[in-house]
Amino acid sequence: MLLWKDRTLRLSITRLGWEYLLALLAIGAFAVNSGNNLLYLVFSLMLGLFLVSGVVSRRSLRGLSPLDLDEGNLFARVRGGLRLRLQDSTPKRVRGLELRLAMEGGEVETAFFAGGGGESEPVAVLHARAGLRGWTRLTGLELRTRHPFGFLEKAWHFELDRAVLVLPHPRAPQAAPGDPARDGQVRTLPRPGESSPEGARPMRPGDPPARVHWKRSAQRPQGELWVRTFEEEQPLALHLELDLGAWAPGRTFERELERLSGAILQARLQKREVELVVRGANGLHRHEGPQACWRALALSDAEGEGGEADAIPPPPTASLAAS
Repeated sequence: MLLWKDRTLRLSITRLGWEYLLALLAIGAFAVNSGNNLLYLVFSLMLGLFLVSGVVSRRSLRGLSPLDLDEGNLFARVRGGLRLRLQDSTPKRVRGLELRLAMEGGEVETAFFAGGGGESEPVAVLHARAGLRGWTRLTGLELRTRHPFGFLEKAWHFELDRAVLVLPHPRAPQAAPGDPARDGQVRTLPRPGESSPEGARPMRPGDPPARVHWKRSAQRPQGELWVRTFEEEQPLALHLELDLGAWAPGRTFERELERLSGAILQARLQKREVELVVRGANGLHRHEGPQACWRALALSDAEGEGGEADAIPPPPTASLAAS
């Protein structure tokens, strides 16, 4: 039951609160009819407990406000993390709060913030899932608490106006037959100088027979050959190209962006350097590093003819404002 609601504070009674109130009224009625002093004492203690719970839960909301938000790597249709940094004026206070973040075109899971850690700027991680790539808006943050007994639920609302960039869905790249990158294989380039053995891996096309790890190969089923790996081996860099004029807006273009995004993610996991070249009406742009390449893909629009463009709205004002 909602007792009251405004732009900043909402108060509602929980099921446990209703049960507690009914028991409280029943004991009060018996105390009046019987005149039993013990029942009066129990009624007074239960009433005091209910009032103390309301005061403590209200205090757990005070002195806490959003400070900043780190979007990290948030991919479309994939569960990702948003790091919310808070401003806590009483860092040693136990809070017991639920954090609920409102996102346009996506869902954010409820997070729990215990408080009492002694940090003036604590960080809470909220897991979000966005639907489409591009800019999306975070519209509000709500702090809820039933601390300490769960009789009443209080919610403190903050108005947000923050834009986060959703990266293209990282689709697993499909390598052509005979490509060394197929089935997770990556060519390596030995660095100059001496290197020591580090481990073993399955043999790939182009590996010299002298590097076969015969002991490890004998332990594998069906005679699969394994070769030694070395500490000083480095994977080859990944070079990607995207010609915006060759693609028409639509699902085919989105799948191409997802394929490139998946290739960037795979290269990052393999600690390979990544370079993306984007050709368009505004000229040629080079991007180096996974972060720069992902952002370039997220903001790309097809410039070919045909299809219907998937509009990506401009970023709103990046700010956090408490109402």
